[in-house]
Amino acid sequence: MTQVIDAVDGVGLPGRRAFAVAGFASGQDGRARERGKALRTKVPREQHAELVPVAGRPTAVEAIEASNAGRIGALVPIRVGRMAATPFAFLRGSAGLMAADLVGTPDTGVSAQLCGDAHAANFGLYGDARGQLVMDINDFDETVPGPWEWDLKRLAASLVLAGRETGAGEGTARAAAQHAAGSYRRTMRTLAKLPALDAWNAVADEQLVSFADAHDLADVLRKVGTKALGNTSARFAARSTERTDDGGWRFTAAPPVLTEVSDATARAVAASLGPYVSTLPAEVRTLLSRYRVQDVAFRVVGTGSVGTRSYVVLLTDHRDQPLVLQVKEARPSVLLPHLQPAGHPVPGRDGHEGRRVVLGQKHMQVVSDTLLGWTTVDGLPYQVRQFRNRKGSVDPAALLPNQLDDYARITGALLARAHAHTADPALLAGYCGKSEALDEAVAAFAVAYADRTEADHADLVAAVRAGRLPAEHGV
Repeated sequence: MTQVIDAVDGVGLPGRRAFAVAGFASGQDGRARERGKALRTKVPREQHAELVPVAGRPTAVEAIEASNAGRIGALVPIRVGRMAATPFAFLRGSAGLMAADLVGTPDTGVSAQLCGDAHAANFGLYGDARGQLVMDINDFDETVPGPWEWDLKRLAASLVLAGRETGAGEGTARAAAQHAAGSYRRTMRTLAKLPALDAWNAVADEQLVSFADAHDLADVLRKVGTKALGNTSARFAARSTERTDDGGWRFTAAPPVLTEVSDATARAVAASLGPYVSTLPAEVRTLLSRYRVQDVAFRVVGTGSVGTRSYVVLLTDHRDQPLVLQVKEARPSVLLPHLQPAGHPVPGRDGHEGRRVVLGQKHMQVVSDTLLGWTTVDGLPYQVRQFRNRKGSVDPAALLPNQLDDYARITGALLARAHAHTADPALLAGYCGKSEALDEAVAAFAVAYADRTEADHADLVAAVRAGRLPAEHGV
């Protein structure tokens, strides 16, 4: 039996027919760019320079103490020590505090799927299904739909702090923030001009350096890429495992970063892989059925994530070749309490936090880890992914001034591409425009927020010295 789909007249296309089908647009709206331009009246682009104090803002120490709730107490000093290292490191661990500050900043009301923690160190290289390297945003713990401006301003502020840490002049640091915003704006204009499918997959990685005019960074990316190609499960397993008496394999402890877990915890994590597999495509389930679990260990991760529960699981195939999965606790996004005060809808809280992270990542990346999924361990939600999947990263705080500027343009382009998956690029291109008005405003905000972050960092250091917050350095 043939299904009949109701037809409606094609707008502006005499003699043609359009079809109303669930999940598809009912017609092409060519006015998105004009609507974007109209938003400039509501929110002039120059207003994005504003950083207005928010009533009731917690102090840096109060924010850290609140964010430590629910973490493993013994690991909290490591987190505090890492955040106390530099102002840039403090920013990396304080996405929630910055979100509280962003509530008071202008935004257009246009939502996109946010990284939620789009600082400059959360972009990098990783492997696709064939082992080829791609470059994109690579951290999504805080991902949630929200104001696109929040990601862009966090990126810009982080570049100013990274520039200051390298010893670059203030003009160079500010220029990096401005060029990141400019690259975001120009990339959005480019995407708006492309067919939808081409825009979705645009800015191919082999063209990224030329697209962003980042030729001074090419050698850095080549070196990072070469190192990333060897950063695999097999290499990690070769360094971090040993044979057992029964011919199996186990992790070798390297406290405090890699430690043993109890038999009960190991069983719970291993058992959670069954439900995890059900979140994967059928063909990937077949692949994982060819592996067996050998061991589970606890591994400390990240800066903002320190103190959350994160496990590595060692699997081997029929030839004893290893695959390591990371099972990482997924806490609610730190942006959630600040969306409603900013006038944006708050996503439902009845879902699985691991699922939120995974789907948010897939919404933003062009290519995602084929083993990306989620599960539950002892009642807590987790995300699951490959560990050391040819991961490589550029340290923005170690770049030369001309390289920092190039890196800023690359990250700005990648952020625009990610946002364009869920926000209409024509709408944002219409708002961002051709002039540098937005770029200059975002750069001014970034400098002001970098100053605020340095003051917050100084408060943290003072609290550590006074003994209010325990800190373990160099871990």
